[in-house]
Amino acid sequence: MNASTTATAATSAASIAAAASASHGSTDRTPTATMRAAVQRAYTGPEQIHLDTVPMPQPGEGEVLLEVHAAGVDRGVWHLATGRPFVIRMIGFGLRRPKQPVQGSDVAGVVKAIGAGVTRFAVGDGVFGSADGTFAEFAVAKEERLAAKPTRTSMVEASALPVSGVTAMQAVVDSAQVEAGQRVLVLGASGGVGSYAVQIAVAAGAHVTGVASAAKADLVTELGAERVLDYRTTDVTTLQEEFDVIIDTGGLTPLRRLRRILSPTGALVIVGGEGGDSLIGGSGRSLVAPLVSLFSKQRLMGLMSATTAVRLNRLAALVEQGDVRAAIHRTYPLDRASDAVSDLADGRVAGKAVVTVRDAH
Repeated sequence: MNASTTATAATSAASIAAAASASHGSTDRTPTATMRAAVQRAYTGPEQIHLDTVPMPQPGEGEVLLEVHAAGVDRGVWHLATGRPFVIRMIGFGLRRPKQPVQGSDVAGVVKAIGAGVTRFAVGDGVFGSADGTFAEFAVAKEERLAAKPTRTSMVEASALPVSGVTAMQAVVDSAQVEAGQRVLVLGASGGVGSYAVQIAVAAGAHVTGVASAAKADLVTELGAERVLDYRTTDVTTLQEEFDVIIDTGGLTPLRRLRRILSPTGALVIVGGEGGDSLIGGSGRSLVAPLVSLFSKQRLMGLMSATTAVRLNRLAALVEQGDVRAAIHRTYPLDRASDAVSDLADGRVAGKAVVTVRDAH
């Protein structure tokens, strides 16, 4: 959503002053302007995310100030908004309240200023990646978490790539090492990570079966899956067939059941697992899988993904080759960021949702 003329003029003028100071390596991090942002200052439901005026951040050493054009929405936003499972709070995101009140981590935008030591970007560069607090007019990102925006994407499309796309690439390419001719099963194939996992596996020459709801089957087929199974009517763990690779991006299907349909030397990669208990949520399987794998020829593993410049560049190459695209279900203006997170959490999004901040073409 575009800012009003008055707000845009004010923030633009102030941002020029901030950019001039930051680009000369100033260590003065006192905010010099304000901006609009989608904020949540307590752990509650995403419906409490609201538009507010907050100080505009300034880049420190090794950081970049971005003019945000669009910000993708992923499940991590819901976890950080609700503080669930509790382990989220214990690992540094704020014990009693969100440490970063501005929501959002995916981002695509234009570099407005650079901090000391930044060498890969200049003011005016179009970039995508991840940062803290991207549901805002401006955000600060570490240089190593950004890459040049793929030329064949819009800002909206680029903003939907980083977290989910990098995670899917790590699961399919780095962890499972999918090869041409293999039979690949993707659970949660219509979700953010799943939609990319399907495409990346297809690009590797695999025969992909996706699992999704019937309402989202068309999307999964469009992304290249040869077959789509409705999880509401088909228990895939009872199929009389085996898969070389299983990418599990959601749910809490027990390992023993997934292993029934995994080939004797196959690979299972657990990317997510919504639900579970209040302490560690659905991450229990990811902790157990490597231990079980020690006593089997099957490779069972959990995945902890991190968005880095190297991985973003690899993902951008897949996009430029035409192998991967962002499946955008819907865009939301900044003042409706809460709806975007709620719709995603409630299963009303197929592929990716994006919060738009400026003209994002």
